[in-house]
Amino acid sequence: MLCCSKTSSSQLTFILTGVPGLEAAHIWLSIPFTCIYVVALVGNCTILFVIGTDPSLHEPMYSFLSMLAITDLGLSLSTMPTVMGVFWANHREISFDACFAQGYFVHSFSFMESSVLLAMAFDRYVAICYPLRYASILTSTRIAKIGLAVMCRCLLGVLPSLLLLRRLPFCRSHVLSHSYCLHQDMIKLACADVTFNSLYSLVVVILVVVLDPLLIVLSYMLIAKAVVSIASPEEHLKVFNSCLSHILAVLVLYIPMAGLSMVHRFGKHASPLVHILMANIYLMVPPVLNPIIYSIKAKQIHRGVLRVLTPKRFFSLWQHGT
Repeated sequence: MLCCSKTSSSQLTFILTGVPGLEAAHIWLSIPFTCIYVVALVGNCTILFVIGTDPSLHEPMYSFLSMLAITDLGLSLSTMPTVMGVFWANHREISFDACFAQGYFVHSFSFMESSVLLAMAFDRYVAICYPLRYASILTSTRIAKIGLAVMCRCLLGVLPSLLLLRRLPFCRSHVLSHSYCLHQDMIKLACADVTFNSLYSLVVVILVVVLDPLLIVLSYMLIAKAVVSIASPEEHLKVFNSCLSHILAVLVLYIPMAGLSMVHRFGKHASPLVHILMANIYLMVPPVLNPIIYSIKAKQIHRGVLRVLTPKRFFSLWQHGT
């Protein structure tokens, strides 16, 4: 039902949605969501602990992996309060300011994930194509500058679109279609011309979500060209194994992102459940799978995770056995 009067942002309250049609089952649906958040939080905290406490992992590659784990933690913590509030307590109301803040962090950490994966692609390119200069190129100072640039790029890139949204009046239904606040969800409810907002958001998406995968693909094309020209088949396999964790992390992020984009563009008549499912997969799956991928595929991380989770006596026996 539409409201005919305009509402200022200071007085505005949005209504969050759980899973339409399954409201009675929200308490049961909270179980898999809780498991997802627990795995994401424990997994990424474990990665950070392992890297922080093992001096042998204080290398550029693992510095970027720490950035990825911090980003995944931020992404999980950005959505968790409202999602669990809706499922556990049926708490659906959220003020405009709180919604604004949540949307800011959700989009910032989402774009930051892409930027960190791009930085990790650069790390793999330097390590494989310039191994003798790897330590001199990726110094601690340069890694810190890359991390700062990634953070500023995403935090400052997202802020203008939400500030523009903040100035708009709202006079339509205040019901959002997810259990958390998204810019594209909020802008649909504005009763003013949003052309400039949409154009700015499109530019940000192109610069981050489209440009980053292209640069990642380019980096792997250069890696493949360098490896094929100088390496033996055994070295080809070694290089592939060193890049596999990063490749899987890239696929985990961009496949759901592409699926969500396709649903938004071509699935306007699809069930709301499809949109909600794709949005949740896009935001919740990477923080869960990334620590699992690196714990399994990266030998040093795998060993560090076992050291943390296994009693010392059994870990020592495992080390001697391998």
